[in-house]
Amino acid sequence: MASTPGVLTHWPWEPLGNFKYVLVAPWVVHGIYLFLVKGERDFSYVSIFPMMLWRMLHNQIWISVARHRTAKGNNLIVDRSLEFEQVDRERSWDDQILLHGISFYMFNWGLDGARNLPLWRADGMVLAFLLHIGPVEFLYYWLHRALHHHFLYSRYHSHHHSSIVTEPITSVVHPFAEHIAYFLLFAIPLLTTSLAGMNSIFTTVAYLTYVDFMNNMGHCNFEVVPKFHSLHHTQFRTNYSLFMPFYDYIHGTMDKSTDSLYESSLKRSEDVPDVVHLTHLTTPQSIYHLRLGFASLASKPLTPKWYLWLMWPVTLWSMIMAWIYGRTSFIVERNTFQKLKLQSWLIPRYIMHYAINSQREAINQMIEEAILEADAKGIKVVSLGLLNQGEELNRNGKLYLEKNPKLKVKVIDGSSLAVAVVLHSIPKGTSKVFFRGRLCKVAYSIVSILCHKGIQVVVIRKDEYEKLRRNISSESADYLGIYGEVGDDFTKHEQFMAQKGSLFIPFSQFPPKKARKDCIYLNTPALVAPKSFGNLHSCENWLPRRVMSAWRVAGIVHALEGWEANECGDELLDIDKVWEASLRHGFRPVLTLAASLTLTSFKRR
Repeated sequence: MASTPGVLTHWPWEPLGNFKYVLVAPWVVHGIYLFLVKGERDFSYVSIFPMMLWRMLHNQIWISVARHRTAKGNNLIVDRSLEFEQVDRERSWDDQILLHGISFYMFNWGLDGARNLPLWRADGMVLAFLLHIGPVEFLYYWLHRALHHHFLYSRYHSHHHSSIVTEPITSVVHPFAEHIAYFLLFAIPLLTTSLAGMNSIFTTVAYLTYVDFMNNMGHCNFEVVPKFHSLHHTQFRTNYSLFMPFYDYIHGTMDKSTDSLYESSLKRSEDVPDVVHLTHLTTPQSIYHLRLGFASLASKPLTPKWYLWLMWPVTLWSMIMAWIYGRTSFIVERNTFQKLKLQSWLIPRYIMHYAINSQREAINQMIEEAILEADAKGIKVVSLGLLNQGEELNRNGKLYLEKNPKLKVKVIDGSSLAVAVVLHSIPKGTSKVFFRGRLCKVAYSIVSILCHKGIQVVVIRKDEYEKLRRNISSESADYLGIYGEVGDDFTKHEQFMAQKGSLFIPFSQFPPKKARKDCIYLNTPALVAPKSFGNLHSCENWLPRRVMSAWRVAGIVHALEGWEANECGDELLDIDKVWEASLRHGFRPVLTLAASLTLTSFKRR
């Protein structure tokens, strides 16, 4: 929002939220009716909605490409952190596409020259771009300078300049009144060619695509051509031109450091991080939740969205491509914390692939290649994160150390910190804990420590009881009983066995589906990141903002402390030592419960 919002700051359809596109529905239905039923072949009218879809796709491609390159860290103009506030501010980047679409429908209805356009006219194309080079660029320069006058800047343009670290969509994030001015300006070439009877569908699409392309490129923070606009977001009083900076040269507003900054950015090499966090896709729709996907979705916890079901063809295509062509990991996120540089690498596989025996060898090979790449780059720590799927896949990471005994990089699975988070989530004074979940390294450790502390642990399945009893000391065995802690396969029926007000504490990376409204569900083991944790503007799966899984935090703490031990196989680090180190570096528990709160009590149903 601008520092002193002026008239027409808000978009008129803002209250509609994601339903704002119903505004074009009558026009779309009318166009299809005229085309299919009435036989009126006005392609210029029917093509407006597909043109809107193309512009959205074009912008999304730029977003994904820019974020991937930013994650790699090379050629950046402004190397600062993005925050959730900027993502929220730029969430409505598609408003200008909706505004243009509605305007084109109205022009087609009220302007004869905008109807029944041919597919192509060369003279109209030439005239449109001459008009852009001439009056549009000239008028934009002076409009932009006017918007930097303190009166207009404080009421409108400061909203755009709130983003110091620009992204492609920053280019179109403006108050409504400012967008009206831009629309009238950029309508000059298309309106003139329409009035002259020289416009065409190709000219309209090509001109809008050109404007979108140049706008996105000018704000993506790794400029190629033009080499001046990202600097405008740090200097403010220079580089006012749109795509052609000769007006800045003419009027002496070209920043003197433009060329040198551009040249120095080209020399910036790709970052070599200190810590790499390996992860993978979870549900099929999680492809949209990646930082490289939809920024507005990635900045919120992963939850099902109704409109994503409409994109199943794209979702299915992405799954097939990941299955066929996904052979190695790629960078999806870049962070900084204290003296460390951090990256997240994605293994292009979904959680369902881990349950397929034929896929395990390929998955293990990709994980091993990522570890070897990290070792070759001199990276300090690789955190397996969600890739730690237990004994059946890679023996909690032990497999990679056995195959590559000369590894210098430390490989950890983060189990110690996950155990510590769960144990510190249990209220003081608790005397009984009911256990239920997939048995794994974390589960065995939690049960063993609870029994050692004299806390009774009760399970409801005989096979779980027998396996757990074999993994605890004889002196603690009396505290293990049979007759839930919750994990991956904690069923709805088992949740309803709990009494009202029960507390469910997940110990795995995947939380149970919440079946009770009268009980308390904690997050999967996680910690709140310090405010100094840089570039953290996307959520980790279903966790809230600025909350990081214990498995991810573990790798960071490991590197900060300079620990030389690996954490794989059955090995655990000192639980208390890991917990205290996490707190010392500014990470905090997500939720502190009152000491009087008791854990889950189960009853027969």
